Amino acid sequence: IDGVTGEVFRARLTPGNDDVLGWVRALPGPSAVVYEAGPTGFGLSRTLTTAGIRCEIAAPSKIQRPAGDRVKTDARDAMHLARLLRLDEIVSVTVPTVEREAARDLVRARDDVRGDLMRARHRVSKMLLRQGIVYYGGRAWTGVHLVWLQAQHFDAPGLQFAYDAAHEAVLQAEARRGRLDKAITAMAADSEFTPVVHRLGCLRGVSTLTAFGLAVEVGDWDRLTGATIGAYLGLVPTESSSGQSRSQGSITKTGNTHARRLLVEAAWHHRKPYRSPGATMKARWELAPAAARARGHAGSTGRDRRDRGMTSSTRGVKPPRNLRPPTPQAAGP
Repeated sequence: IDGVTGEVFRARLTPGNDDVLGWVRALPGPSAVVYEAGPTGFGLSRTLTTAGIRCEIAAPSKIQRPAGDRVKTDARDAMHLARLLRLDEIVSVTVPTVEREAARDLVRARDDVRGDLMRARHRVSKMLLRQGIVYYGGRAWTGVHLVWLQAQHFDAPGLQFAYDAAHEAVLQAEARRGRLDKAITAMAADSEFTPVVHRLGCLRGVSTLTAFGLAVEVGDWDRLTGATIGAYLGLVPTESSSGQSRSQGSITKTGNTHARRLLVEAAWHHRKPYRSPGATMKARWELAPAAARARGHAGSTGRDRRDRGMTSSTRGVKPPRNLRPPTPQAAGP
């Protein structure tokens, strides 16, 4: 959209960055570009920024849309984004560096493998359950359990082939997860994220994988504060208030899903009473500054007192189904 005359320029382009850059350069300058965050990624933004063209990547959840607009097409979306950019009403996402994006892809690849492994294990266990075979030798998916799985054989050739394929999928997923864990551990020990990983490791329930995942998902911690990181992670309560009436509900679950899941998993480690740091925690403390060690110890002891107070004041009350994640302050380095 021409900022002076209001003329609309339209073109159907290929997804290639060079084609988009050539078309934008042919327009009357100065030009600005906006597109919605998604599978396009950040490559187009980096190309345009390098060429000296302003480029904004709109956060999909922050795009203003009329409530009565029920027709959605690519052309209408492009026109809507162009109008919002002209009015300077675009809420942009932060463009990560190439190194941070690569590290984030590594973490999310590990998360994908975790889901694949869970589904593969479910297929094996349910296939055996349909045949009336149940494992009673202790905890599942240990070394003893894997030996027991390899010893299972069936007379029907079709069933045997199906079981071998499902069992092989479990072994392959475990091997992929192990390779990714080694890569993440090596990068966490020697990269630009190492100082943040060491600081986050002072918190109980935050290991190397969790700390590295939070470090690459959040990226620049200085852009967030104790009052804003909760909203970024979707940990603030929903609210529907009007006048003197105020109603708050469950957490919003908006924002970064991957970082929120890591925090929820870490929160489960706070259910056990905290007495003194163990050998593993002391080893992590040795890698972090004194201020981070003191913050981690204070956070664990303070939360332990709050949890014990809630437990003693709610005796006889059925415990909640979901444990709330740590406070947003505990998520900061």
